[in-house]
Amino acid sequence: MSKNNVNLLLNAFKESEKLKPNNSFSKKTYHSLGCYNSKKWIANIVPSELLCLNLKEAIELIVTLSESNIFYENFPDYIETPNYGDNWGRFANYIEINNRALAHMHDNKCCCGIINSIKILSAIPPSAKCWANCIILSQIFPNIYGDGYNKGPFEENSIYGMKINCGYSGNIIDFSITDKISPEDQIRAFCDLAHFRGIKVGFRTIISADQIKVVYPDHEEGFDWKNPIHQELYIQEHTKLMDLGFEAMFIDSAKHIGGYDLENYTGVGALPEYNQMQYILYEIRRRSKKTNISFAGEKSSCDFERYKNLGLTTGTDYITGDDFYAVRQLSEELKYNRDYAPGVEIENDNYEGGISYEQRLNRINTALFGYYLSSDKLPSFMQTNDIFPLRYDTNTHHIMMTNPSYSTDGSSCSHLKNLFAFDDGRNYNHKVGVLFAHALCK
Repeated sequence: MSKNNVNLLLNAFKESEKLKPNNSFSKKTYHSLGCYNSKKWIANIVPSELLCLNLKEAIELIVTLSESNIFYENFPDYIETPNYGDNWGRFANYIEINNRALAHMHDNKCCCGIINSIKILSAIPPSAKCWANCIILSQIFPNIYGDGYNKGPFEENSIYGMKINCGYSGNIIDFSITDKISPEDQIRAFCDLAHFRGIKVGFRTIISADQIKVVYPDHEEGFDWKNPIHQELYIQEHTKLMDLGFEAMFIDSAKHIGGYDLENYTGVGALPEYNQMQYILYEIRRRSKKTNISFAGEKSSCDFERYKNLGLTTGTDYITGDDFYAVRQLSEELKYNRDYAPGVEIENDNYEGGISYEQRLNRINTALFGYYLSSDKLPSFMQTNDIFPLRYDTNTHHIMMTNPSYSTDGSSCSHLKNLFAFDDGRNYNHKVGVLFAHALCK
């Protein structure tokens, strides 16, 4: 039997493996309506209410929300991903969580994003009857602009640059406990807890060559798609993540693979050739022995056959949720395309402001209900900001490009409190919860 990664994590924090019900959020527990009312999550909150819990409290809350209504005094040894078939990604709601922004900030150091991502799991609605909700983590690999540190609100610390062949980001992993639990097992614990919650998990990655570094013990070098060693390392690194429990990969700049529409390409550096990317995606599936991986591409949603044949499952930026009837009609037109369909966009990672709460809620409503039959639903794409509104002087793209601490007293909990909107954010989160409550019985 495989090791229990959640117990390893509890032990690393010097906590008992014995769990007790956490009913402190009973008045903020939402559930799906209708015959599937056992699907539960926490809403009508600001994120710091969960993010400032200790780890054991957070895990006990996750177990308290068990869909089976069984409370497990010991976390189960074996957890499977929610089973929606091999083409689940064609219908899923993708919710990107900026785990770096949620990380523990102290002085100029930044760490433990995976721990705080576990704490926020209770506030992510589980999957519905016919389709899955999938968290996409913004960062897994080290970034190239100052990994493990926060900087001023206008100093570059872009998440759109990564190092491979050197482990996982200091922003994400708790390296103070790696003598007790490895970085890989910390990630496995997150995936197990997400799957226990009924949520799929994935990560964002980069393909622009000048935004990738390859690290060796004695030097690092720029990535080159024409270098077969670099290509092999890229495949190995991403396959390893699938082996840790991930099952979706969001590919930045995927539209432009093979030199397509380069006049609108804003990345830096060369991109893989079309046949080359076909091979890479095929190899990740083959080596991980996972036939159910979802590959989602940024803006890869114009030429449907091009991206389907590339190996993608879905793509962004084809249609927003502003027009309910247009989305419903597109769902009807594509209902026989069961392997690939473009997604409904609520907000993307380049968002710099301008969408009101009302417009955002309308888009979510369209994404969750814009179909004639729920089995024909289009996928959708959301950001952290769509579930938990950020503070007014920042936005989704800003916290992708920079990594500031918003703490007013030097504590990490203060950063997590001040990163998000207060009372209006809480009220908005309640309204999102109501929408999902009606949707999860579909």
